[in-house]
Amino acid sequence: MFHGSGLFALLLMVLEWTRPGLSSPLRPICDLRVLDLYIKEAWDAEAAIRACKDDCSSATNFTVPLTSVDFDVWEAMNIEEQAQEVQSGIHVLNEAISSLQAFNQTDVIQSHIDATISNIVSIRQVLRSLSIPEYVPPTSGGEDKETQKASSVSELFQIHVNFLRGKVRLLLASAPVCHQGVS
Repeated sequence: MFHGSGLFALLLMVLEWTRPGLSSPLRPICDLRVLDLYIKEAWDAEAAIRACKDDCSSATNFTVPLTSVDFDVWEAMNIEEQAQEVQSGIHVLNEAISSLQAFNQTDVIQSHIDATISNIVSIRQVLRSLSIPEYVPPTSGGEDKETQKASSVSELFQIHVNFLRGKVRLLLASAPVCHQGVS
């Protein structure tokens, strides 16, 4: 399976950005099929992690974002609040998945971890192309109420898939820059 498509998408965005004559650094990426590629790769990583059982175990609990969505609450939020929730969740997922690099992993599992981290970077680029505000850490030092604990590596990757399928998809589908000029 080719896991470099996240890197490939990022490379295309950078090449587009450096092309002479562009007035904006990135053109909006409004096609949800791009996100579907990242979701597919996340599913593949989750399946590989789930299949490796004992070799992928960890005695650590991981802090992860909540994936459930109350649609009434979500729709009552403005785009900046939605963006902050998604960016915060991506930040938390990146920290949790990056922490796996400290454990001894098989080459196959390590390649899934690396691909997942690369895809998170690419998803951040997609959000940036849509003028979605970047993550701003909260000013208070308390734990975010929008997080939960995952007790296994498999659960961590399952939450990653669910977060992409849920909150990230909702945010991308409603990005204002994708609806400009559409009546």
